[in-house]
Amino acid sequence: MDKCCGLDVHKDSIFACILDEQGKKISEKRYGTLTPDLTQLRDTLVEHGCGRAAMESTSIYWKPIWRMLQSDISLKLANPYFIRQLPGRKSDVKDAQWIAECLQKELIRGSFVPEEVTQQMRQYTRQCRRLTKSRVRLEQQMDNQLQQCNIRFSNYVSNQGNNVSLRKIIKAIIEGERDPVKLGLKVHGRTKNKHGAQTITDSLDGVISAADVEMLKQCMDQLELLEKQQAACLTHLEELANKHFAKEISLLCTIPGIQKFSAYVILSEIGNDMSAFGKASNLVGWAGLRPRNDESAGKIQSRKTLHGNKYLRQILVEISWSAAKSNKTFLGKKHSHLSKRMKSQKALLAITRKILVIVYNVLNTGQPFDPKKNRQAFAA
Repeated sequence: MDKCCGLDVHKDSIFACILDEQGKKISEKRYGTLTPDLTQLRDTLVEHGCGRAAMESTSIYWKPIWRMLQSDISLKLANPYFIRQLPGRKSDVKDAQWIAECLQKELIRGSFVPEEVTQQMRQYTRQCRRLTKSRVRLEQQMDNQLQQCNIRFSNYVSNQGNNVSLRKIIKAIIEGERDPVKLGLKVHGRTKNKHGAQTITDSLDGVISAADVEMLKQCMDQLELLEKQQAACLTHLEELANKHFAKEISLLCTIPGIQKFSAYVILSEIGNDMSAFGKASNLVGWAGLRPRNDESAGKIQSRKTLHGNKYLRQILVEISWSAAKSNKTFLGKKHSHLSKRMKSQKALLAITRKILVIVYNVLNTGQPFDPKKNRQAFAA
């Protein structure tokens, strides 16, 4: 055994415990989380000849510590679920010592931590997701504001968020236009033909106050800012993806339901090196798509799926919805078959697991997906 260190990480403090080759404590100290404190921690580890360290994945607080130490120390990120102590006395100092002991006795299985480029892509894809949620919230707020003014045009369009006519109408109202006939000129002819020109004109006749205009203006300004930020994120994301993962993106796009942005998200969450997961079933479990194995005395307690990477799971479910809608693909036919003997949501989750297994095999073999040739893709 060699020297190792256990780190108990908190928002404002880090408790470090260094053990020697015989498992005896040679250093035990509390550090701050500012950069000078982390530098001091790194120097202390190097001074004691400690080449390995482990820490729990505590929220996002482990990330700056990982960045500071990864160049000089071999690090492991531990899932707290797998290194829980037995009930009894507990303190931060004892937690750090327990982590060090588990590391020294090879009881910690390191969690997946992607490389720097992948982490950068993660930031862009997750920010795009957050910006989309904020945009939807603002679009709903503007629609509620119009409904409050008795302007019911949104009742006659299917896509309120990206409807060009609705956006033009809101901008015209902000600029001071109140005449429903003139507002109706902003509406696309297809919408008028479908619902009738008079109906559309009547839906634009409302009572608008100065406060309503100000609320619409603020929402529109925020919405345009969010769209600008999202476009910038997508630009940087495409540059990184095309520079480092051009081949992998083209491979993933051969899978039914996966488009370019979906491929970006998948690669940003799992990377392109499948050896980190070992086999497809490990990746399925890491994503939180594997049923729970909770059985006692021959009685099944639960089969609910485990917690996992919610960002990966979310995009995979969206891909599954897209693939399941088409009966031209084997995934659509598989979903129709499964839906006959189980709930639709369970069938969709089964398709989601199938897609993730296919993703694993495509990235692992470096070959495009072909359901006629790639039989291993069906082995969930």
